[in-house]
Amino acid sequence: MYLNHRFYIGIGLLIGLFIIGYLLPPLFLIGKGLLALFVLLVCWDAFFLYRRAGVSAYRQCADRFSNGDENRVTIRVENKSGEAVKVEVIDEIPVVFQEREVSFRLSLLPGEGKQLVYQLYPKERGVYGFGLIRVFVSGRLGFLSRRFSCGAPQEVKVYPSFLMLHRYELLAISHNLTEFGIKRIRRVGHQTEFEQIKEYVKGDDYRTVNWKATARRRELMVNVFQDERSQQIYSVIDKGRVMQQAFQGMTLLDYAINASLVLSYVAMRKEDKAGLITFNDRFDGFVPASKQVGHMQTLLETLYCQQTSFGETDYSALCVHLDKQVTKRSLLVLYTNFSDLGSLNRQLAYLQQLSQRHRLLVVFFEDEELKDYAERPAVDTEGYYRQVIAQKFLYEKKLIVSTLRQCGIQALLTPPNQLSVAVINKYLEMKARQLI
Repeated sequence: MYLNHRFYIGIGLLIGLFIIGYLLPPLFLIGKGLLALFVLLVCWDAFFLYRRAGVSAYRQCADRFSNGDENRVTIRVENKSGEAVKVEVIDEIPVVFQEREVSFRLSLLPGEGKQLVYQLYPKERGVYGFGLIRVFVSGRLGFLSRRFSCGAPQEVKVYPSFLMLHRYELLAISHNLTEFGIKRIRRVGHQTEFEQIKEYVKGDDYRTVNWKATARRRELMVNVFQDERSQQIYSVIDKGRVMQQAFQGMTLLDYAINASLVLSYVAMRKEDKAGLITFNDRFDGFVPASKQVGHMQTLLETLYCQQTSFGETDYSALCVHLDKQVTKRSLLVLYTNFSDLGSLNRQLAYLQQLSQRHRLLVVFFEDEELKDYAERPAVDTEGYYRQVIAQKFLYEKKLIVSTLRQCGIQALLTPPNQLSVAVINKYLEMKARQLI
């Protein structure tokens, strides 16, 4: 049993009446009578509160949550008593969200049920645990509440952003990938082979119209071509301390994992084989490139448990093991982060070694907060010094891109929140120009 605000208000008024009663004795006698009446009303409220059959509630949500996306949670509350009730529903959400505001107040008619919906936005991968659903039913007079513990504890796994895959899949089916900022790249040469004839949709190249099929079907039909050969695309993810930096609540590692998952999906839709390599102070994980059914689930399960370490990344171990594991020339998309030119120079020899046997694309991150600070007008001398330092770091990022390109290595500098689209655009560009 729990005491409501109305109970404390009544007690407060009675205490005030008793205090005034010391000055005006008649009020003291009135206060005694009101106190007895108040006790009777509270007992009457408790009696009818515990006579009710009660309420029930249960939670409905997916077994897997998507990291960095809104995930829907539904609570069904039903009134099993024979009269209307007022309830407060509190869901014990995982402590990692640090939220205490997931509560709902509502009224239920006899036998009525309602659905309560809220969204959770996880920013870390792992196993999250829900607790019980606490339902507080108020008495007729509102002095007391009775707690019902409903539902059952539940665990959900937070995976890399698979909801993003669904969005890309729907846009790819409708040929609207340009809505996500994915550019159409003009192909060089004619190393494609015929795949199928399909109906024309907005955005298709009019030069591929099949006029014979159009005449037969009496609607525009176009030829669809695909690449003659399947290439290997490996996402190589650095799990060292440089990937622990956070942006909008998510680490750079999480952004890299989400982008690599989307890139693998798009590559497999392009008939390429997608693989995965993770490393930190040692060669950590390897998933061979494939495009078989179920391969995306293998990648998802592998990426689900990846975590950063506090150690320095060992690129020499990457070179040694990658030569043993990947014998065919492939596109290596390396997700890492270089803070300055010195950090690049320490690893440049290993990057050049990788680029000799494979086509290497180095993806690293632009610091949006630092960029905003550098563009903000300074107000004092210290501010000017800080801005000069910020601009120096931004300039070194551009020097890193220039240095890599001079060494024959493809480079991509992008903000974390635009990583997926930027990587896909770069992949499509390299594929169209036959750089893979």
